[in-house]
Amino acid sequence: MRCTITILVLVFLGVVSKTAAARERIQNLKFEFCGDTVSVPVDASIIRSFDKVPTQERVQAFYTELAAGNYQPTISAITAFRDSHKLNDWIYYQLIRKTAQQISPKADNYERYTLYKWFLLSKSGYDARLGIADNRLLFYVLSNDNIYNIPYYMSEGRQYVCLNIHDYVAIDIEKYPVVPVTVDVPGATTAFSYRITQMPDFTAAEYTTKNLEFSYNNRHYHFEVRVNSEVKTMFTNYPVVDYESYFNIPLSKETYSSLIPLLKEQVKNMKQVKGVDYLMQFTRNAFLYEDDNKVFGKEKRMSPEQTLLHEYSDCDDRAALFYYLVKEVYDLPMIAVLYPTHITIAVGFDKPTGETIEYNGNTYSLCEPTPQLHNQRVGHVAPEFRNVAYQVAFEYIPGKK
Repeated sequence: MRCTITILVLVFLGVVSKTAAARERIQNLKFEFCGDTVSVPVDASIIRSFDKVPTQERVQAFYTELAAGNYQPTISAITAFRDSHKLNDWIYYQLIRKTAQQISPKADNYERYTLYKWFLLSKSGYDARLGIADNRLLFYVLSNDNIYNIPYYMSEGRQYVCLNIHDYVAIDIEKYPVVPVTVDVPGATTAFSYRITQMPDFTAAEYTTKNLEFSYNNRHYHFEVRVNSEVKTMFTNYPVVDYESYFNIPLSKETYSSLIPLLKEQVKNMKQVKGVDYLMQFTRNAFLYEDDNKVFGKEKRMSPEQTLLHEYSDCDDRAALFYYLVKEVYDLPMIAVLYPTHITIAVGFDKPTGETIEYNGNTYSLCEPTPQLHNQRVGHVAPEFRNVAYQVAFEYIPGKK
């Protein structure tokens, strides 16, 4: 009997010892993201070293070691956070970046950090690929979106867009062609989308107040808009996407509630054309104008919320903000009118006014939200664009998907 009890005790102690050892192998990473605390378990079996010079063999060996380890708790934690917070792909990728940074800091070993991003994105189901050019590790993902200012390659009719080109000051792909790294990741088939249909629910404490002022019909208006610098961070490396995609990136709830109800209140007693004119003058005069190349050193299309955040903005940004304001306040049909060097908005009023554009059977009046040499009224075309050819970048019809 004593022997049996002794054996049972030893077995119990062995189980406890193994459980404790297993717990010691798992590190819980905790960090702030999108107004919440993320807790990500990382098993010691997926902590691996990597030589800073990437090769096909080294990448394959790194993947084999991680895939043989206990990586599922990590993937389950970040995908559960993604699903519960309804994160779009671009915002989920920011979560992956933060997770990879916690596991393998970027400054310590950039290649290893990039490999962890690739591994986490691939094991989340996305078709992510790697390539090597001049001993530099490039990270791609399958995407069906129109992307304009970053490298991509085509494979079997599918587009793979580079996610980390911004990390390199200069890389001559013509001189050093990208050599694909072939690693078979089962289940990694999903295309990545840059479309953002919902902003995260940041906490109110993360916001600050920005004062916006402008004059309309000899009356001064002052707005205190709640803005969050995390939005700037989230979109730092966001590429140039098509106009429809970035025009329709929504405001976060705190920013929305601090601005849209106030604008609705201001225009509620105005006739439709005058109310839209008010929104046009707000967009035109409440912000400082500057070309993207002078501010960012490159073309950068900002979402409506980014335009509210930044001190300077150009015609692309004003057009996006004005479009969003008209959509939220009046929900009228609109088209984005693209000239060779300029973009503006035309609105489909209940009763057209001024010079109009006919498009797809609808009539639109031009509304210029960017400062011009002349104070353009609703329905008027700036002289410098009067005889210039244009195209319609996209059309918005309320209720039409």
